Amino acid sequence: MDKTEFTHAVERYQDMVYRVALHALGSPQDADDAVQEVFLRLYTARKPFEGEEHLRRWLLRVTVNWCRDVLRSPWRRTAPLEDRLPAAEPAFEAPEQQALYQAVLSLPERYRIVLVLFYYEELPVKEIAALLGLEVSAVTTRLSRARKKLKEVLGEVWQDEQ
Repeated sequence: MDKTEFTHAVERYQDMVYRVALHALGSPQDADDAVQEVFLRLYTARKPFEGEEHLRRWLLRVTVNWCRDVLRSPWRRTAPLEDRLPAAEPAFEAPEQQALYQAVLSLPERYRIVLVLFYYEELPVKEIAALLGLEVSAVTTRLSRARKKLKEVLGEVWQDEQ
């Protein structure tokens, strides 16, 4: 990958990588680290990409894997909860968006990541399954359980749009 292609990839996919990492890790600082690590891996990758969609899927896969490694680290398992919560939250236009953001962050990582990939990144269930190394039925089950948990947390009627 030459410098021009790399710069284009960073400009195009930096926000996507940050969003996925932020929702997976729950910390803006950790999400920034993830963005740097993912694009460092892209820069050093010797593999040619077949197109934009292949590059996008590769970046998502590397992001998810890096976030999983961070979540499995011994420090992460022993750190107090307040050290893992975001120091500063993004600004929202409506209070409902703030409540939804908090509710999504309160979910376990296995549910957060499928919600982010399905709703924010608009990936089909089949592609999420391939990306996470799961069966399609496992992804649909996680989506269903995540929606149910969000209903409980938010305490309002949740419309499933599929």
